[in-house]
Amino acid sequence: MIAIAIAWFLLGLLLLALGGDSIVKAVSGLAQRLGASPFTAGLLLLGVTTSLPELAVNARALAVGQPELALGNAVGSSIVNLGLTLALAAVAAPLLLRARLQTLLWWSLLAAAVLLILFGLDGRLARWEGGVLVAGFIVVQVLLLRRGRNERTDVQAAIAESALSRTSLPLNVLRLLIAALALYWGARLVVGAAADVGAALGWTPLLVGLLPVAIGTALPEVASAIAAARRGHGDMVMGHVLGSSVVNLLLVIGAMAMLQPLALPASFVRLELPALLAFALVLYPMLRGDLKISRGEGVILLVAFGGWLALELLLVTAPAL
Repeated sequence: MIAIAIAWFLLGLLLLALGGDSIVKAVSGLAQRLGASPFTAGLLLLGVTTSLPELAVNARALAVGQPELALGNAVGSSIVNLGLTLALAAVAAPLLLRARLQTLLWWSLLAAAVLLILFGLDGRLARWEGGVLVAGFIVVQVLLLRRGRNERTDVQAAIAESALSRTSLPLNVLRLLIAALALYWGARLVVGAAADVGAALGWTPLLVGLLPVAIGTALPEVASAIAAARRGHGDMVMGHVLGSSVVNLLLVIGAMAMLQPLALPASFVRLELPALLAFALVLYPMLRGDLKISRGEGVILLVAFGGWLALELLLVTAPAL
């Protein structure tokens, strides 16, 4: 039974990856078709469209009454971004950081994590608190667009290059349709199969979202980040990692809370959010120092991620933490 569930889970991940790739190209092409410059389209792609597979999974989890799985996926994806995606990219090739936008995204991530911890002290996330998170996301996007114009020419060129896509209207409409179908069915398969796997292993929905779902949906981004690092596009790797994490915390969780008030598991506030905050703080000296994430620093992030993963698995038998 569990083998069949794993097979469906893997098929769902494949569909999510295909849908995510298709929608990135479609959104970029349509934005440029409507008059946006490749640079502006590239800024919009910093985390927003790359987070759509996670958003599809979370929407499905909410629809079938699995809010804890959705919460686990949102925060777990952010931890995976920092501890696995960024780490493996840096191990593949040192990441040179020239974009000043990284600082804005880092502060946004830090503020989002702190805000969620404060909001979650009473064990729930109200609709108005979700509204505050979504409003924060809108503010971050406005600041990104404004400050992006002050970036160095070579940084702007790299961001614009990442967004180049064919602008044919029929092609991009087709891409959108394919993406919608792939994301819908991928999310259905992943959520359904993940629930079966979790039940077989005795895991809570929160842990299922944190580990197999979050790691599985991040794997395509890991491959893309490694390829970008080897091409010398360190700014794009960091931008997507931080941008996607900000989207998960502010837009995804905020929108979930606006749809329905969320009960937060105790470990979500005591362990998972502080772990995410710790990963963000570890990045600070890397961003403020030599503006490079070396292979050694990538190994440090990877070891920290392994430690967090081991702790989560260890605490399966002690859920009362």
